[in-house]
Amino acid sequence: MDEVTHFMTENQDVMVSHLLNIVMALVIFVIGRWIGRAVSGLMEKALLSRSIDKAVVSFLGSIVYSLIMIAVLLMALSHVGVQTTSFIAILGAAGLAVGLALQGSLANFASGVLIIIFRPFKAGHFIDAGGVMGTVDKIEIFQTVLKTPDNKRVIIPNAQITGGAITNFSAEPTRRVDLVIGISYDSDLKKAKALLADILAQDERILPEPAPNIVIGELADSSVNILVRPWVNAADYWAVYWETLEKVKLTFDEQGIGIPFPQMDVHIQSTQQEKE
Repeated sequence: MDEVTHFMTENQDVMVSHLLNIVMALVIFVIGRWIGRAVSGLMEKALLSRSIDKAVVSFLGSIVYSLIMIAVLLMALSHVGVQTTSFIAILGAAGLAVGLALQGSLANFASGVLIIIFRPFKAGHFIDAGGVMGTVDKIEIFQTVLKTPDNKRVIIPNAQITGGAITNFSAEPTRRVDLVIGISYDSDLKKAKALLADILAQDERILPEPAPNIVIGELADSSVNILVRPWVNAADYWAVYWETLEKVKLTFDEQGIGIPFPQMDVHIQSTQQEKE
């Protein structure tokens, strides 16, 4: 007993120092855990306010919390006297190995996070991305699912989408319909433009503002090309496009406005030898 008392008396300062380090490590762990939960919670609230899927938000929140807790544990262990350099080296090597093995999946994951956060499109939008045109069905963390107009399901890796241009046809409420109507050179140009204006005026789906444009676009080889550009609601785009073309053809046929097609004139010239 005397030996124990003597040992404690001689090493009192060292024991107090270690005890303080242990207490400090516990304080760091508790505060770090609270900070991790707070940061994760704030991030989840921010993402949920942007109508991001709850499962994805929970997944991202857990990743952020885990990273913070790893840093907190290393800080706490360093205060206790544990050499954390080797732990950091092991974690770095493991992270590098995992990153190299899963670099394709990690690229898709990072792209999925960017799509979810910045929301260049959402479910129900018609887009052109990754070389595919279709309606967005699902946005997942590694891939995006599109449905093409002919009802095919196409699964595109997210990295392929963010690696190129994304055209969102549904982002704006209105769209401009671009038509090129060719008439023959011997047709009445003013009459053709008046007929086109009348066709547009009779269609209630065409918006009055911005006003439709009917202008000469090109004097081509075999036709005078008229540019017809009305504005419609995005949902009416294809119906107006197809039906307007049909109305133009029927109306021009009734009114004698010729719509030329590619043709070639062949001139045969006889030689002097053939005449003899």
